[in-house]
Amino acid sequence: MLTALSIRDVVLIESLDLEFGRGLGVLTGETGAGKSILLDSLGLALGARSDSALVRNGQAQAVVTASFDLSRDHPALALLEESGLEGEPGEPLVVRRIVKADGGSRALVNDQAVSVALLRDLGAMLVEIHGQHDDRGLLNPRGHRALLDAFGGIDTKAAEAAYRTWNEAEAALAEAREALAEAARDRDWLEHAVTELKQLSPQSGEEEELALLRANMQKGARLAEDIGTANDLLDGSEGGLSMLRQAARRLERIAGEHDKLGEALEALDRALVEASEAEMRLGEAAEALSCDPARLEEAEARLFELRAVARKHRIEPGKLPELAEQLAQRLAALEAGDQGLAALEQKVAAGRAAFDAEAVRLTEARTEAATRLDLAVARELAPLKLDSARFRTAMEALPETQWSARGRDRIEFEVSTNPGAPFAPLTRIASGGELSRFILSLKVALAESGGATTMIFDEIDRGVGGAVASAVGERLHRLSETAQLLVVTHSPQVAARGNRHLLIEKSHQGLVTRTSVHVLDESKRREEIARMLSGAEVTDEARAQATRLLEAA
Repeated sequence: MLTALSIRDVVLIESLDLEFGRGLGVLTGETGAGKSILLDSLGLALGARSDSALVRNGQAQAVVTASFDLSRDHPALALLEESGLEGEPGEPLVVRRIVKADGGSRALVNDQAVSVALLRDLGAMLVEIHGQHDDRGLLNPRGHRALLDAFGGIDTKAAEAAYRTWNEAEAALAEAREALAEAARDRDWLEHAVTELKQLSPQSGEEEELALLRANMQKGARLAEDIGTANDLLDGSEGGLSMLRQAARRLERIAGEHDKLGEALEALDRALVEASEAEMRLGEAAEALSCDPARLEEAEARLFELRAVARKHRIEPGKLPELAEQLAQRLAALEAGDQGLAALEQKVAAGRAAFDAEAVRLTEARTEAATRLDLAVARELAPLKLDSARFRTAMEALPETQWSARGRDRIEFEVSTNPGAPFAPLTRIASGGELSRFILSLKVALAESGGATTMIFDEIDRGVGGAVASAVGERLHRLSETAQLLVVTHSPQVAARGNRHLLIEKSHQGLVTRTSVHVLDESKRREEIARMLSGAEVTDEARAQATRLLEAA
C-alpha cells in the first residue's frame, strides 16, 4: 500500500509531505484547490508522461517520491528481481520521478535509475487510478480475461503447460521439415560428398603425421650425402673409430711405463665411448631421415588429397573426420526423414489435442464465471442509479493465430446504458460519472480477485447525491476492507465514510499561489463535511447533518 507521498515544486505545490494509512482515505476541497495536481504528482511518480510545465515557476526541477509497503508475494517484487533491481520483502519500495524545467526527466526505484517504461509497469502493479480519462485497468480489454479468471478461481497452469508442449512440438517439426528440405535440395551433392569422404576415410591427426613424415623424408634426401660421408669417416677399416682403436691398443701395451701414457689411454677410452655414441646416433638419424622415393611419393599423394578435399569444403584438414560424420548423419536423416516427420507430426497432433481439451475446459469455466460475474455486477447497478443499465461479459472464440497459453477466448466487459441500447465497451460510456460508478460496481464484484492493493477513484460521485451518494460511499468503504482506497470526492456522504480525511486548500500571498494539504481531526472534519453540505456559509443545521453522517458511517 501507499505509505507516503513527498512533492517538491510541482505547479502550485511548493513542499508537501503526506502519510497514508489503510482503509478509505478521502480528499476534499473546493473546486480549483489543486486536487488534480495531487493526483498528477502521484501519476508522475508512477510513470505517467512528464511535462516541464509541471515544474513550479522559477524552480529548476520538480521531484515526486512515493513509498510503498508491500507483501512478500507482491508481483512488483518479482518484476524488480527480473529487472536486476534490489528490493527486499519487508523493506519499503521507493519510487521517485524528477522532472527538470528544461524538459529532461529521471526515474528511480530504490535510488536506482530505471527506464520510464519500467516505472510505468511497476506503477500499474502498485496503484490503480480510476477516472473518466483512465485508459488502463478495468477499461483495457486486454486485462479482462485475467480478471474473469481471478474472479472464477480458474487455474490456467494445465493449459499453459499443454500449449508449451504443443508449441515445442510444432517448432521441432518445422525445424525437421526445414532441415529435410535443405538436405533434399542438396541431395546429389550430399551423396557425392559422403561417398568421397567414405572412400578417403580421413583419420584424426592423419594430416599432421603425413606432413611431418614428408618433411623428414625431404630433409633426409637433402642431408643424405653429408650423413653418408660422416658415417664413412667414422666407420670402416680406415675410419676414425678404427684408428682410435689401433692407437688405444698400442698405448695399452706401454701405458705402465709413464703416468702420462696412462692418462693418454684413459682419454682415448673416453673418446672411443663418445665416438661410438656418435656412430650410433648417426645411424639412427640416417634411419629416421631415410628417403624412400616410393614411400615419399605415396605420402605426398595422400597428403595432397586430404588437403584438396579440405579446401573444397572450406575447412581445416584435421576437421575432415568430423565433417564426414556430420554429412553421413544428414544423409541418413534424409533417407529416414519420412519416418521422423511422421513421429513428430504425431507429437504435434497429440499436443494440440491436449491443448484443445484444456482450452475447452477453460471456456466452460469462464462461461460459468461470466454468468456469476454478470449477476454480481447487476446487483450493484440499481443502488448506484444505474438501474437502466445492463452489464455483460462478452466471450468469443479467437482465431487460431491469436490462441495463447491462456486459451482461445476473447473476453471483454460491455455495458448498455439505456433500455434497448446495444452493448458496447466500457470506454463508450459518455458520462464520466456513469463510467466511475460502473467501475465501482465491477471493483466491488471483483473485490476478492486481486489487483493493485492501492486504488484511487477520482470524483466517482460526480453528478449524484442523496441515496446514490450513500450507496457509493458504502461500497467504497466495503472495498477498503481488502484494499487501500483514496477517493477524491465532492460528496459529504462519501467523505463521511472515510477512515482518514485530507483537505486540499489553495492560498495566496501577493502574487504567489500555493496548494497545501491538511489532515483533519474529528472537529475539523465535521466542519469540512458541513461546508460540503451547505456551501460557502456553514450553518448549524449543516453541522448537525454532518454529525449524523459521521455517526452513521
